[in-house]
Amino acid sequence: MGDLAADTVIEGRDGRYRAELSRDWEIWGPNGGYLAVIALRAAGAHTPLRRPATFSCHYLGVADFDGVDLDVRTIRGSRRAASIAVSMTQAGKPILEAQAWIVGDVDGLEHDAARMPEVALPGDLPNVEELTAGQEPGPYQAFWSNFEQRPLDWLPREEWEGREPGDPTVQAWYRYRPRDTFDDPFVDAGRALLLVDTMGWPAAVRAYTSDLPYYAPSLDVTARFHGHAPESPWLLVEASSPVARDGLVSSAVSVWSADGQLLASGGQQMLCRPANLQQG
Repeated sequence: MGDLAADTVIEGRDGRYRAELSRDWEIWGPNGGYLAVIALRAAGAHTPLRRPATFSCHYLGVADFDGVDLDVRTIRGSRRAASIAVSMTQAGKPILEAQAWIVGDVDGLEHDAARMPEVALPGDLPNVEELTAGQEPGPYQAFWSNFEQRPLDWLPREEWEGREPGDPTVQAWYRYRPRDTFDDPFVDAGRALLLVDTMGWPAAVRAYTSDLPYYAPSLDVTARFHGHAPESPWLLVEASSPVARDGLVSSAVSVWSADGQLLASGGQQMLCRPANLQQG
């Protein structure tokens, strides 16, 4: 089981940082959202400003579970906002290129028209361990054990494997393990960023039968951070895949706190690859 804060620690200074990748976050290699959280923390280390506003990155290569280097620079900075670029490499191989806007304490317009979906609260739902009691773990169980998951719409394995094509949407509550809240604003934002990156594919596959000829690694991920809720362990994720066409699969993801605050929104573009190339 991974610890999001401990497994995304960066070391270094003056724009040169390093991190060690943990195999606890393996899913088709290191999970892309996990790498994105490391890049976000590197951006945060490069500025005194403490509020992540946006993050976007391109995934350029699959990393090994080893050290990665992060070169960080300020593209534009002021007392209120900074645009930070992050290049992640491993043994000279490009892994990820990211940009983040980070802001300070600013005054401005105040409105909130975002409405959380009307769903059951996590305390009223069984978790995945309860729903799968007695079953053999799946191939990516190590990664999913980093969360407690309480899905809103659950299909038992025998129904999942024989499913009919349906609505490419997923709603579920997630709580990180073994720690579920973090005081560091970049780790707190990273909770949502990792889910924005991860949940597009589980939504997309619901539009198909279980015999998929493709898998679809992420080309990129984009997240906009709207709120800060370090006191809220449970996060509601609503993910959809509105379009898949010409080898590309899109996603749109929203992440909410248990008290109804929209914490982050974003999505990704994924690239179809033949299923026989998939590892695991």
